[in-house]
Amino acid sequence: MNSTMPHALRILIAPDHYKGSMSAPAAAQIMQQAFARHFPGATFDLLPLADGGEGTAAAFQQAKAGLVEKVAVRDPLGRWREADLVLLDAGKTAVVEMAQASGLLLLRPEERNPLQTSSHGTGELLRAALERGAETILIGLGGSATNDGGMGMLTALGARFYDAKGKELSATGKDLARVAKADFSQLHPRLAEVHLLAICDVDNPLLGPTGATQVYGPQKGADAAALSALEAGMRNYLHHLEADSGKALAALPGAGAAGGLGMACLFLGAQLRSGIGVIAELLQLEERIAAADLVITGEGCIDEQTLHGKTIAGVLRVAQRQARPVVVIAGALRTDVETWRKLGATAVFSSVASSAPEADLLASGPSNLERTASSVAATLACGLGLAARTAQA
Repeated sequence: MNSTMPHALRILIAPDHYKGSMSAPAAAQIMQQAFARHFPGATFDLLPLADGGEGTAAAFQQAKAGLVEKVAVRDPLGRWREADLVLLDAGKTAVVEMAQASGLLLLRPEERNPLQTSSHGTGELLRAALERGAETILIGLGGSATNDGGMGMLTALGARFYDAKGKELSATGKDLARVAKADFSQLHPRLAEVHLLAICDVDNPLLGPTGATQVYGPQKGADAAALSALEAGMRNYLHHLEADSGKALAALPGAGAAGGLGMACLFLGAQLRSGIGVIAELLQLEERIAAADLVITGEGCIDEQTLHGKTIAGVLRVAQRQARPVVVIAGALRTDVETWRKLGATAVFSSVASSAPEADLLASGPSNLERTASSVAATLACGLGLAARTAQA
């Protein structure tokens, strides 16, 4: 930043959501209010972001003035709820956010168990988009409570899975190992007519130490025994999808997204793309960063997973190209700061330095973010003031 610049300081505020605590728009408002107190003459550009997980459908709806329809779907445990189906371009394009139907935040902590959960509701939301005549369907993958390889989604679209005795399976995580026969002959006929674009917040493969189960299973409630069962089951289930499609699906980047839902999307012929990449194009992130003097971003937790295609990594890549300083404010920071500095972060802060229970930390998230953002803004204002006086001297 140049303290002698002739124009007002231009600050782009572009956070993702803080999972379980704040939406991206709410976080952006808190950051703006904190910085406005210390930079009263600044101009602010608020750009709430998403990467395929929570908030993806809203980002498209707001950017394209889309229509929102409420659709009755089943949550990860089979309970009915309403989810948003966003329709763009007079209904030609639909946006489906799996987090609204099969998301982790739809369950209480004690309900989390990927052996018992299903992505069936995501399939119901996708089926609604097909039946409304959409020609292009974007599926946001992220924030899932499931590790069923998309079996539930495929079942809602007409696929059938059977055990060795010919009994139809309910398509939860525990059923992966029991699949002995798969029938895809009754898949929704419009699947052959539409363009499916799955946008992912990670690039993990389906199997192995960096795959869906081993990396993301624990946060969904899987213990060591469940992880072993799910990994073995996924290999069994995968065999049937690859045999039917003739495609090698497991190793493709993004196949492990959303508990293997990415692989099921590939099976259906979907194109997989980086969620932040697609949304960056939609919201003209490159141009808006280029127009800013300072970029503020953040999300709920920054860890090794954030490197695999999530929002912060995407913002930093663009900011590096534009040579713009970036301040990152995380809820929790679970990796070394130096990693993020190498990716282009000017400074990285955490708003949580407590071992309090998760529920307490989530409840205090907005006040923690406000306090941290205000402290960061005050420090930057002080630094710019000193630099200006030095330059005048």
